Amino acid sequence: MKIKDVPQDDDGFLQEGKVRDLCYAIDEDGNYKQVLSIGWNPKNEAMKLALQLVDEQVENTKQAVIEGKLSPLAYYMGKNMMDVKLLSQYTGIPKRKIRKHLNPNVFFKLKPSLIEQYAKIFNLSIQDLLNIESVKISKPFNEE
Repeated sequence: MKIKDVPQDDDGFLQEGKVRDLCYAIDEDGNYKQVLSIGWNPKNEAMKLALQLVDEQVENTKQAVIEGKLSPLAYYMGKNMMDVKLLSQYTGIPKRKIRKHLNPNVFFKLKPSLIEQYAKIFNLSIQDLLNIESVKISKPFNEE
């Protein structure tokens, strides 16, 4: 693809300064160059559908947290598109312990240092991580 043919379909989804695609295109001398794209309609639609699915899953998790079936940790993992394995890699906490921490009875009895570690990963205050009311008023991914 030539530089002038790099898709620039701007539907406001991949906004400059937020998300852009790096493409490789051929310049007039026949050399490959890196070119930024602000979107391509088929890819933008696929991304929107994927994010809608994530939002639905996060909303289901949110309801489970409100009902006391899961800890707030589960909600923030979903909202940040993390699974147990990824959170384990970020925190150094074993996967089996993280699975236990998804239980609200276990989560709310954790040491403050462990809660602080989770809060730091999710860029939250300890109070926000522990407060179920914060989960109730939290907005979906696509509205932030």
